[in-house]
Amino acid sequence: MTIQLRQIALVAARLEPALQDLEAVFGLARAYIDPGVAVFGLENTLLPVGRNFFEVVAPVQEATAAGRYLERRRGDGGYMVITQTETLPELEGVRARAAADGVRVAWESARKGWTLIQLHPGDMLTTFLDVEWDEHGDLSGPWPPAGGTGWEDKVRQDRVVDFTGVELQAADPAEAARRWGVVLGLPVQTVAGSPAIAMANAMLRFVPPADGRGPGLSAVDLTVRDVGDILDRARSRGLPAYDRTVEVCGVRFHLAAAG
Repeated sequence: MTIQLRQIALVAARLEPALQDLEAVFGLARAYIDPGVAVFGLENTLLPVGRNFFEVVAPVQEATAAGRYLERRRGDGGYMVITQTETLPELEGVRARAAADGVRVAWESARKGWTLIQLHPGDMLTTFLDVEWDEHGDLSGPWPPAGGTGWEDKVRQDRVVDFTGVELQAADPAEAARRWGVVLGLPVQTVAGSPAIAMANAMLRFVPPADGRGPGLSAVDLTVRDVGDILDRARSRGLPAYDRTVEVCGVRFHLAAAG
């Protein structure tokens, strides 16, 4: 199965401060605002990271799922792992395996040339898993959540090259990894003592909660041009920066120098 980590969603109580931190620390540019998230009581903005994306969402109404997530995890943080398959049968395979393993679909949409499913974070034991397919089947090309095309001139890679991994906290990391592996149709391996799953472009790592915030998307691995420069930029904004790690929007970003 070919499945790519195409987008990482972060959730913030207020959109603008989070976006400003991502721009200032990582040198990213805003590319797209999706009016469709208003149906969920949210506002958002997408920022390209190479050919992939960060998304920040923030509630603009009371009693939203994102608002409840902010309350449960006590502040801004990681929200959703958003993936892309090359073919529609691959997506439908995810749906079938999820159902067989007792995982509920929290949201789904099928439009002309674009299908997506979002799997319930409680059933996934960590956070939302979103799986999408579009008719182009290009894992580095058009991307419907970013408006399809038109974002390409907003790619900035002078500081950040791409993301290469996501850390997912779970009460039982081994069971969470097993479930994600079953649903994705990918094998679970051990990396640096933790269960992990390799997608086409990124590694999912499953770890016990270590920050007192419970299950969720806790960290992202980034390949960057200059680790020290990123650390300095974070410190200049009063953000935590230590041991090749910076914290932005409640998420730890682990930095590795581009080869």
